[in-house]
Amino acid sequence: MAFRNPSLSSLLIGLLSLLLPLQYSTTTAAVGIRLGVIRKPSPDVPIFREAPAFRNGDACGSDKIHISMTLDSNSLRGTMAAVLSILQHSTCPENLEFHFLWARFEPDVFSSIKSTFPYLNFNAYHFDSHRVRGKISKSIRQALDQPLNYARIYLGDIIPAEVKRLIYLDSDLVVVDDVAKLWDVELENKVLAAPEYCHANFTKYFTDVFWSDPTMAETFKGRRPCYFNTGVMVVDVEKWRKGSYTSKMEEWMVVQKQKRIYHLGSLPPFLLVLAGDIKGVNHRWNQHGLGGDNLEGKCRSLHPGPVSLLHWSGKGKPWLRLDSRKPCIVDHLWAPYDLYRSSTHSLEEY
Repeated sequence: MAFRNPSLSSLLIGLLSLLLPLQYSTTTAAVGIRLGVIRKPSPDVPIFREAPAFRNGDACGSDKIHISMTLDSNSLRGTMAAVLSILQHSTCPENLEFHFLWARFEPDVFSSIKSTFPYLNFNAYHFDSHRVRGKISKSIRQALDQPLNYARIYLGDIIPAEVKRLIYLDSDLVVVDDVAKLWDVELENKVLAAPEYCHANFTKYFTDVFWSDPTMAETFKGRRPCYFNTGVMVVDVEKWRKGSYTSKMEEWMVVQKQKRIYHLGSLPPFLLVLAGDIKGVNHRWNQHGLGGDNLEGKCRSLHPGPVSLLHWSGKGKPWLRLDSRKPCIVDHLWAPYDLYRSSTHSLEEY
């Protein structure tokens, strides 16, 4: 069952947390968390400062904007920064509804979200990692092999049926524009919208085994396939369900286990099924690659042009590089959104 955060004072929450346990309930299709109180985080979960409350502008209506992200302790610091950036730049922040997907129940993670964003409207759903058991092949970076990285393929099965459309975002990014502009992208009867990068060498995303097989090489016939990054997507969830896109991607995951046709985790199944058949979005909505490549994570500079979203895809994550005192220049663009309480490089006031 999904939950909405109650508006209790910080003092009352602190007192109750000493007395009452965090509660959760399960359902068959998805597991939602019902947080009763805030508990003191364990040593494994960072401690975060409470974010300010963001309120709607005068012209806001009641239409919801649905945003989905994954949630776990490893990426929690990035998630906190991403959520703050979205709220801070939104004209109608109270219209935002977040849908967090989790694979391992970590009470302190949910407690941290609740205490950091007391007014946040969010739901949490369990992604059953057994769905991808036997379907994940070792990729070039261990982080890409985690079951939760594949949860985006199962959005249609996890998100409630009443949600017809959503924005999916990775946790290693910040939004520096009103997310409503991305939400308003016209899908033009496509199931998915995302920035496309047609200058990239598309053939490198698949192995010689794939391209040398006459049948598989015909996969993109009739399409002009371009690379797109799955960390920023607008998805017609209803069309996704009707088109059985999850099953189509699972079929390619089975082929991958047999023949090794790609190296990059959950991205290639998206490309195999949808490349050349999505709605392109302005590149300003995914300045990706700021984390460097998948092997070394070396520093990269911004691409020229306007920016609405900064994305540290790749091996290097800004919070790790800042903590190591070896940040890249672009990491200082992430730092103002860092709510980590022990952080010395984040802003104290907003």
